[in-house]
Amino acid sequence: MLFVVLGTLFSLVLLSTAFFRWNPRGPGPLLVPRFSFADFLGDLPGHLVWLIPFVLLQGSVIPLRAVQWQSTLRKRVPFRERYHLVAIGAFAHNVLPGKLGDILRAFLLSRTERIPFLLCLGTVAVCKLMEFAALMLVVSLSLLGPFGDTLSRFQGQLQVAVFLCVGLVVLVVLLARGATPLAAWLHRRHRFPRLEGFLHHVSDGLGSARSFGGMAKVLFFSAGPVLASVLAYGLALQGLAIPGGLFAGAVVLGAISLGQALPGVPAGMGLYYFVTSWAARSLGSSPEDAAAFATLTHLGTVLSQAGVGAVSVYVRKIRIRDLRKGGSLAREAAQHVAHESVEPART
Repeated sequence: MLFVVLGTLFSLVLLSTAFFRWNPRGPGPLLVPRFSFADFLGDLPGHLVWLIPFVLLQGSVIPLRAVQWQSTLRKRVPFRERYHLVAIGAFAHNVLPGKLGDILRAFLLSRTERIPFLLCLGTVAVCKLMEFAALMLVVSLSLLGPFGDTLSRFQGQLQVAVFLCVGLVVLVVLLARGATPLAAWLHRRHRFPRLEGFLHHVSDGLGSARSFGGMAKVLFFSAGPVLASVLAYGLALQGLAIPGGLFAGAVVLGAISLGQALPGVPAGMGLYYFVTSWAARSLGSSPEDAAAFATLTHLGTVLSQAGVGAVSVYVRKIRIRDLRKGGSLAREAAQHVAHESVEPART
């Protein structure tokens, strides 16, 4: 409880930086407005020219992720099923606290298709990792474009992100290739049967990461959702009259992805406003336009993906209270994890 309260307060502090400058040493008030709020509200309708295509592109991410997901699944799952589960996960991610949408869609797939939960979770993890890798590739290419000088100020952060991406890829490949031999070694010695069963599921879930061809296939299908989001943010920055804004969308999206990488962190929304407004100001936007960029892209993402997801929640007849922490789906997911972690190893 204390962690949630502190996280919420921290989120509010970060969110406020889009609209105020903190002045803890004085003189003057602690919070200094960055701009006139009357002018800010009056100018918001003028941003519809880029907000509408932004919403459409962000909504297209859901079917593109449904296509991507099949590239990590051994079992052929109908597109309609994948689409609804991704949409429900997007709804939970954008509307409910905890950012657990990806975990939820893995659990729902496990329940509907009778696939072990840890295996489903592994496929989702590979999808997210390859999306991150595709994003880092697009960011690197944007630095080589005609507006590379403008984006070069983010080069230090990019290097950290690339090293993190490479490290995660190496870790996943090692797990994918080493989990089965390690499980077999444990089985021969009749030791740690729980860990043996866990390793088998991990190996199956990360199966597409065992070979270069498998990783390349997932990376190819990861390009769709990444490019849709990159283009959405690029059009928004271009709409703010930022030079090279179309090429800067990848950099901003990369910063957002890093800021919101960990599920369950209650400061996610504050990090979003902090990162997006700071990035827009760094690229030459006025404080007022930077705040509008943060506010409208956040609302546009929530409305587009949550709106599409709400349709799938209705179609699948899922109650909202069951998606929240402590709801029946959340409890059942926890029981699945506990059951599969003690499942006897396969012979």
